Amino acid sequence: MNINITDKKYKKLSIQVSLTGLSFCCFDTLHNKITSINEIHFNTFHKSTKIEELFSDAFRNYPELSESYDEIQVIHNNNLSTFVPTALFDENFMGSYLQYNTKVFETDFFAFDEIINYHMNAVYIPYVNINNFFIDQFGSFDYRHANSILVTKLLDASKNNDNKKMIVHFNPGHFEVIVIQNQKLLLFNSFEYRTPEDFIYYLLFTAEQLNMNPESFQLELLGAITEEDDFYKIAFKYIRNISFFDVSDLQKNNAFSRAQNQQHFILFNS
Repeated sequence: MNINITDKKYKKLSIQVSLTGLSFCCFDTLHNKITSINEIHFNTFHKSTKIEELFSDAFRNYPELSESYDEIQVIHNNNLSTFVPTALFDENFMGSYLQYNTKVFETDFFAFDEIINYHMNAVYIPYVNINNFFIDQFGSFDYRHANSILVTKLLDASKNNDNKKMIVHFNPGHFEVIVIQNQKLLLFNSFEYRTPEDFIYYLLFTAEQLNMNPESFQLELLGAITEEDDFYKIAFKYIRNISFFDVSDLQKNNAFSRAQNQQHFILFNS
């Protein structure tokens, strides 16, 4: 997108999309600041409603979505992704990488994000109908997967830390488990859950597979989870060292609370 310097707005829009809603934030790119954040939850009781209609409603209700921006980024947030080392990656076989952790259909459209610094690619299934909706709205935009941003930022933050650390990013309906050690990705997996018991079962199972002792390993939490949640309480009961991921550096670029920076970690880092 070639923008004449006189037409430059110094504004960027990032929109994180899922089937349960969307959140978006506006950036002041001149001062590297996040100026606003909005979150929209869809009423999922009306299964007959098309997702495009819900997005149309959002655009009607939030005029910021229709303003002019120098850059627009759409972030797909689902559990249909995996990471493949660059040395093993072949663009012609993207579906085969995903078939081990999700049901793949011949009609699926696959995409990938290059994560050059860490010599790997994130392979995923984007929401094609949502992308098509945004083409009608914006004309052109970039899109990525939420987990590409998440894992890159977590690996960056692990530099010179030789301790094996587990980070959980919590979403409604699914959560991601990332195990890292000094900028090496040891494990990435996504789990669907309903109850706190589901949550702790998957955490302890993952820890066992990697010989991580619940008495000693560090668990850090991100995303839509607070100390008041039953999910936090059950993890606190079984895992000795539990804390929230440090977002103090991120907070320097905005006026939002620690909890908001943890919940919107991916969006704010986009």
